[in-house]
Amino acid sequence: MGSERKVQRLAEILVRHSVKAKRGEIVRISTSELGRPLALAVFREVVRAGAHPLLSVSFEEADGIFYEEAGKEQIDHLPPTKLYEAKTIDADIIILAPGNTRHLSHIPPRKMADRRKATKPVSEVLLRRVRWVLTNFPTEALAQETDRSLAEYEKLYYGAVEQDWGTMARMFGGAKKILEKADRVRIVGKETDLSFSIKGRTAIPCAGEYNMPDGEIFTAPVETSTEGTIRFDFPAIAGGREVAGIRLAFRKGRVVEASAEKNEGYLKEMLAADRGASVLGEFGIGANSGVSSFTRDILLDEKMGGTIHLAVGRSYPESGGRNDSAVHWDMIKDLRTQGELCLDGKPVLRTGVLFGRPPKGMRKRAT
Repeated sequence: MGSERKVQRLAEILVRHSVKAKRGEIVRISTSELGRPLALAVFREVVRAGAHPLLSVSFEEADGIFYEEAGKEQIDHLPPTKLYEAKTIDADIIILAPGNTRHLSHIPPRKMADRRKATKPVSEVLLRRVRWVLTNFPTEALAQETDRSLAEYEKLYYGAVEQDWGTMARMFGGAKKILEKADRVRIVGKETDLSFSIKGRTAIPCAGEYNMPDGEIFTAPVETSTEGTIRFDFPAIAGGREVAGIRLAFRKGRVVEASAEKNEGYLKEMLAADRGASVLGEFGIGANSGVSSFTRDILLDEKMGGTIHLAVGRSYPESGGRNDSAVHWDMIKDLRTQGELCLDGKPVLRTGVLFGRPPKGMRKRAT
């Protein structure tokens, strides 16, 4: 399949499968200047679906200018037009196409957290009423993050996109029943013995509706239940900073000790951003065989088959979580070669085998 055809196929998936655009609806297409090829393909598919496209194009450099120059009043400002859009549109297709993944790494984390707090009402409206999907358009910057050429990254990315989403959805249907019957989750592995409750929480299967590529099932830990320690095998990326060798210790649901081999100060500052930032808001299991190696991009990495991920901070209300925070930061634990995930004492993921079947059982869809 040629590059143009892959872009066209991704556009079809985003419009037809992910947000399921309908005649008469308003579909916003949000991107930056490098996302132009995919944005135009999506625009065409939205028109073909009989919906009304609303194109929103930003410039990466504008974010840097804003954070460098804006005063407190500007940081705290809630744009009324953005809130109006969130209350008006029916779907939002968000295309990330960075030219520089580190362009905000010099901005103080507190300033970015304050901005997220100011715009939180917009995010809440979007999450509550709008069908949305987030995807990448391959760029040199994304390829460099994975230590690949652009051609190699495109092969990886479109391979993760071209999954059999129907098969994955059916597999997650069974996984959802197992998770929703469970009480205690235990994760053991290298420098790790962590447990928490998911009793009464809802498991959310993700087979291409909100992320593309997708391939995870997640829920929310009971906020006061997390106990033990965990070491995350891959760096966690946030705000253009890479935090490596993260170790967290929890007591009564809250982080009581935190360390990192790289950027420890940033880790501690993020965990102190607000009261909810040091509490787990998400527990997820990755199951996309197309993501076989770490990419430094959470959109792909949290879907990696044979891994689990935990997010400190805000939980998703649809999962039954009640933790509130301006932070939502995913961190990945690799269980493909060492460790296991147990539900009520029974292993369900051990050395890459999930719910009795390996992630590679999810075949690619025909192309």
